[in-house]
Amino acid sequence: ERGIWLLRRPMSMRRHAAQFALPGGRLDPGEDQTTAALRELHEEMGVALSPDDVVGILDDYPTRSGYVITPVVCWAPHAPEPSPNPDEVSVWFFIPLDDLLVTPRFITIPESTRPVIQMPIPGLHRDPDDHSPSGRTALVHAPTAAVLYQFAEVALRGRDTRVDEYEQPVFAWS
Repeated sequence: ERGIWLLRRPMSMRRHAAQFALPGGRLDPGEDQTTAALRELHEEMGVALSPDDVVGILDDYPTRSGYVITPVVCWAPHAPEPSPNPDEVSVWFFIPLDDLLVTPRFITIPESTRPVIQMPIPGLHRDPDDHSPSGRTALVHAPTAAVLYQFAEVALRGRDTRVDEYEQPVFAWS
């Protein structure tokens, strides 16, 4: 089955604790975005891919907390079972690609004129030791929601869609 790995950050993290996220992190000195993405995937999920597994890069997404996310898309037809680092990942989920073809929610908040994007993703409530979907749905917020939405639009629907105008919820601003 084709899909993506989504993770939930541990409660013990200083920033973005318990938030849904894709594997990722900061650039180390001398790294480009692709090298950093592959290193972070290995450090966080225990999955080693090569630059040959990279199929593209989505749009940069500037966050309210001062980062710029550059989503690197990989294709790993024979990827191993993840072995997540518990310092970075409290629980991980395998999300089938069809589950990303949901209609996002757009809400307004008084703190911004931009719409806040939320993605309702099924299967994000389950026993941490069982990586199969539960059937229950959870809301994933931007920036992760923006990246998932653009991936679904570009890679799955073939649409030229931009997401940098979508806002994050206030809790993700720090």
